[in-house]
Amino acid sequence: MNKAFKIQGLLLKKIGEFENEGRERDLPLNWERIHMISCAKIGQILALKRGVDPELASIACSVHDYGRIITGKQKDHAGVCYEPLKAFLSESKYFTPNEIELLAQAAKNHSNKKEVGSPLEEIVKDADVLDCYQYGLPLEREEQRQRLEKILAELSL
Repeated sequence: MNKAFKIQGLLLKKIGEFENEGRERDLPLNWERIHMISCAKIGQILALKRGVDPELASIACSVHDYGRIITGKQKDHAGVCYEPLKAFLSESKYFTPNEIELLAQAAKNHSNKKEVGSPLEEIVKDADVLDCYQYGLPLEREEQRQRLEKILAELSL
C-alpha cells in the first residue's frame, strides 16, 4: 500500500482519539475525515496536472488541517500545526526529514491564500478551496474566492 493510504489510516486513528473528548469543535470530526480524503484526491489530480509528485501532494492535502484536528479550532490552526505535525509524521517512520519538512511547511502555509508558495503549498491551498466549494462551505475571504476562480478556469469547470 502507498504512503498516502498509510498516513490517512494513522490520521483517522488520531481523529478517533478526539471522538469522546466532549470539547466543542469549530467543525465536526466527520468533516475532518471527509475533507482529508477528498482534499487528498483533489491534490493528487492537481499534482498530476502540474507535474508535482502526486503521492506527496496527496499526503500534504491529507494532513493540512492537522492543527484543527488536534485543537478543535479553526483560528490559527495552520500556524499551530507545524511542530505537532512534524512529530506525527516522524513517528510514522514513512518519511525522510526533507519530506517531513515539505509536508509541515505546506500545512503551516496553507491558510496564506494570498501568498504564492512552493508548488506543493499551492496544491494544498487550491485543493482546500476547491473542496470547501464542492461541499458548499462559504469562502469568506476574497483571496479564497479569487483562488477558486483560477482553479475552476485551470480545470475548465
